[in-house]
Amino acid sequence: MEDLPFNEDQLDQLKAFTAWCKMQPQTLHHPQLSFFKDFVEHFGGKIPAKTEPKSEKPKEQPKEEPKPEPEEKLPQDVSDSEESVVELDNEGVIEPDLDDPQPMGGDFEKEVSEEDMAQSDEKKREAISQFSEGNLEEAVKLYTEAIMLNPASAILYAKRGQCYLRLKKANACMRDCTRAIEINPDSAPAYKFRGRAHRLLGQWVEAAKDLRKACMLDFDEQADEWLKDVTPNARKIEEHNLKYERKHKEKEQKKLLERARKAREMHQKAEEEKAKAAQDEDSEIPFIFRDPEILKAFEDPEVAAAFQDISKNPANIIKYQSNPKVSAIISKLATKFKGGSGFPFGGGMPGGGFPGGFPGGFPPSGDAGGANSPGASGDDVGLD
Repeated sequence: MEDLPFNEDQLDQLKAFTAWCKMQPQTLHHPQLSFFKDFVEHFGGKIPAKTEPKSEKPKEQPKEEPKPEPEEKLPQDVSDSEESVVELDNEGVIEPDLDDPQPMGGDFEKEVSEEDMAQSDEKKREAISQFSEGNLEEAVKLYTEAIMLNPASAILYAKRGQCYLRLKKANACMRDCTRAIEINPDSAPAYKFRGRAHRLLGQWVEAAKDLRKACMLDFDEQADEWLKDVTPNARKIEEHNLKYERKHKEKEQKKLLERARKAREMHQKAEEEKAKAAQDEDSEIPFIFRDPEILKAFEDPEVAAAFQDISKNPANIIKYQSNPKVSAIISKLATKFKGGSGFPFGGGMPGGGFPGGFPGGFPPSGDAGGANSPGASGDDVGLD
């Protein structure tokens, strides 16, 4: 019988490798061990069919849909019913008028003739006279005629708004004053009367805003008196609103921080699961095949073919002594096993070394297959 070109330690390593394959045959399906699989099947051996590894992890329970977090109830003083928690003096507040909108004239940007202007001024004088006598409905009628002749006059709308204010028609007053402000943004009377109309409807903040503007444009004692009347209620609401906005912002900020915290936790958990999955996958792969250089070498068809040939007959190693590619990868593998790590079989393969032999490079040419080779043995190296 021909002597083997391997020493006793190398054969022990091969025996340990084959024993390990018996215990974990699924590893032989790994792409990097295809040469050994081909070796077994070449001699009529059969590799067990690949099965999914049994997981010791508990079965994952179906994930429950996350329940929406209950909305935090704001304190009573910052709830949505803002005015209900502010004590206001609503004396003098009236019900809003619901009449159809009054006529507003034509295009206030159109050019008005001198004749129309003169007639409009005449109607205005008559309206002022009727207003002073307390004939408010007649004054409204005359102001309307004046507006139709001169729709570009802001004061006509403001004065008709004053008539509606006296008639307790706050909405009609506000429509006229708003039109006056559109024509002349600096119309102090329009801001004054509109501010008073807001007050009659209990719109305290809007009233204070308009009356402040009126006093700023053209100070008026009556406007100032009306402003003093609405300021206490307006200030209470403004302070309440500021408090509400602050609480609302704090609540939104708290929600954002909580969402960010949960997102960080989910990301960290996903990364940990990903790392664990990669670790579990790597644990099933012999450590030498995790070396990028070795993996790259086996992508070379020439190297792969050489190792497939060697796997069929270990003595064929002699054929590749002069092949630098094969020699380099064998030396690399020998270095790996000399580190003492060995294949992952129990505490490591006895003595280290590459399964199938040749740690430390090729055997000396004088010993290859020789009768005095320390590896000469008749042990069976096949799989049971």
